[in-house]
Amino acid sequence: MSELVRFSVSLEADLLESFDQFCEQGRFATRSEAIRQLLREKLTTTAWAADAADVAASLTLVYDHHKTRLTDKMLDIQHAHGERVVATMHVHLDHDLCMEVIALRGPALDLQRLAADLSGLKGIHHAQLVVVRATDETANGHAHPHPHDHPHPH
Repeated sequence: MSELVRFSVSLEADLLESFDQFCEQGRFATRSEAIRQLLREKLTTTAWAADAADVAASLTLVYDHHKTRLTDKMLDIQHAHGERVVATMHVHLDHDLCMEVIALRGPALDLQRLAADLSGLKGIHHAQLVVVRATDETANGHAHPHPHDHPHPH
């Protein structure tokens, strides 16, 4: 982990009040923890826009499993992108609705296209893609995993 650096930020009182409510609702231990998470999320979004080499994502879909051929189409798309689909979890929500959570990994734009292909199917009620960096490129100046011939302090 890199060295901790302190800095100050000036905010309007109402913005700080809203941020403190955000921190409380998110159960962050400190404002610093909340700011770190927000910065990581924004940096991930920036990396997404730059088509970061490797990101991980979860795609959550809620859909009507009675919709004709929808599950077949969903499976066809996932199989066509088998190198990007890491795992899936299927949950029965009620008589009509199911939730599919799909773990993905690969280039950001590939995952975005895959998510768009799935979320655009008729019968999908909700789709949400959450993207995170798949590697910590700031750790000791280089990404992991890789073969090690040199020790790291972690």
